[in-house]
Amino acid sequence: MLNFPVAAGTSGHLLGGALAAILVGPWTGVLCIAVVLLMQGVLFADGGLTALGVNIDVMGVVTVVTAYALFRGLVLVLPRTRRSVTLASFVAALVSVPASAAAFTLVYAVGGTTDVPLGKVLTAMVGVHVLIGIGEAVITMLTVGAVLAVRPDLVYGARGLTAPLKLRVGGELVDAAPATPATPAFAGSPRKLWIGGVVTALVLAGFVSFYASASPDGLEKVAADQGIDAKAEEYEHATADSPLADYGVRGIAAERLSGGLAGVIGVGATLAAGTGVFLVVRRRRTAAPESA
Repeated sequence: MLNFPVAAGTSGHLLGGALAAILVGPWTGVLCIAVVLLMQGVLFADGGLTALGVNIDVMGVVTVVTAYALFRGLVLVLPRTRRSVTLASFVAALVSVPASAAAFTLVYAVGGTTDVPLGKVLTAMVGVHVLIGIGEAVITMLTVGAVLAVRPDLVYGARGLTAPLKLRVGGELVDAAPATPATPAFAGSPRKLWIGGVVTALVLAGFVSFYASASPDGLEKVAADQGIDAKAEEYEHATADSPLADYGVRGIAAERLSGGLAGVIGVGATLAAGTGVFLVVRRRRTAAPESA
């Protein structure tokens, strides 16, 4: 819903793999992306249900694994500062998007039904998604930086990066005794941070989305230009009759109200589904040691 223009007639949107991996870790990050893609397919008839596995692999697994591996590699060699973490998040997000585009090309090579040359698809996909990656990198860097400034303990990728304190004793540097960890800002009220995040998501989906770019995203643009979607019109989406199909509420003529309301409903449904999945996973994790 929040597409931003990247070139003439082309837009991009946040994939979120890098952001999810850095904030909550790679395993939970893939789960987050999977829930979002599932909600898009079921509620908004966007992305397809039969292609859900491919979408999760290309936009979830590939982006998360690529971004997190690069992020961890960078933070290990860069100075242990907050600026290094934000810089690493920028680079990781930037690389993850064209990596996802390259993964799509591999899928196309295996199961593509058109005769468009593979090299042509790869060049077009990676080229446009490098531009989209810049937007993704900026959003990821700003978000990670904002969370670091308020609750650095909530950034999974930044754990264990605090440099040990050194003391000079007899002309030599030695490790100081471990001190009591500093209490992060707002440590007693993590609920405020989550409420702020939910409110931000509602505002973005319910209001800001109306001003998003209406141009096709990178994949849609390349598919149309290269003729990859030549057979797409032969098939109808399984949830094309959904009341929220195409990111609008059926029966509401006002475009702004229809799109905004659909966005708010989508945020609520995704939050509910994601919470349910995470509660199930947590219960299984806590039950495993007890059964052992």
